[in-house]
Amino acid sequence: MKIGVCGIACEACPRMTNGTCPSGATGCVPKDSKFCVVATCAFRKGVRLCFECAEFPCETTKSGPIAFGYCQYLAGKA
Repeated sequence: MKIGVCGIACEACPRMTNGTCPSGATGCVPKDSKFCVVATCAFRKGVRLCFECAEFPCETTKSGPIAFGYCQYLAGKA
C-alpha cells in the first residue's frame, strides 16, 4: 500500500481513484511540483508526510484531498 504525502493510502485518495492524481500511478511524494501544492510544501519543508510538519494542519492542507477537519483531528486540534 502506498501512502501519499498527505498521509492517506493512495488507493483511498479521490484524485487517485478518479485518475486525476498529478503524480499518476506513483502517488504523491514530496517533490517540487507545479501540479500539487501539498507535495511541493512537504518537499520544501523536508518532511515525508504532512503530519510530520510542526505546522500541520495548515492552509496548504486545506487544498485536499483530505478534509481539513480530519487533518485537525489527526493533529489533535479538533
